[in-house]
Amino acid sequence: MMALTATIYNLSIDLADIDRSLYERFDLCIARQPSETVEYMFMRVLAYCLEYGDGIELTQGIAAGNEPAVLIRDLMGRVTAWIEVGMPDPERLHRGLKLAGRAAVYTHRDVRKVLAQLSAANIDRLSTVPVYEFNRAFVDEVAGLLERRSAVSISITERELYLEIRNQTFMTTIMTTIVEHRTQ
Repeated sequence: MMALTATIYNLSIDLADIDRSLYERFDLCIARQPSETVEYMFMRVLAYCLEYGDGIELTQGIAAGNEPAVLIRDLMGRVTAWIEVGMPDPERLHRGLKLAGRAAVYTHRDVRKVLAQLSAANIDRLSTVPVYEFNRAFVDEVAGLLERRSAVSISITERELYLEIRNQTFMTTIMTTIVEHRTQ
């Protein structure tokens, strides 16, 4: 029996993050693992774009083991940001937060379940971890248009995200929530 291999996507991205005065054009090669949904892969792309800066890298996603979806390293190779996608394991998020000093979660899942799972874990400094929620219908619709070679234009202003793909434009609000500790 042959093992399934990753599907490679080559995305040409035009990014205008007005909130951060960041304007970049870049090509992103991303491997979608056989056990990874297109929606999850698209969330990795969004997290990469919204965190874009020096030292950013995509990991192998679901196949990355103990790494998050996106890492940011300084010039010395030290991890400075730990970016998770979906419904991350609280212990892995905790390890990443301790290692990097900064972490974030990007999700298209039910944010109440994500927050409940994280808040139940009793993680130090969890209140410093923003959880960015994306509308599930937006993610499903755009992910359904992704092809192995796609051009994507993303503009962000005042937490409103505008995305153009295959001559169609989509808009969503990026909702931010902070996880609160549960009291025992």
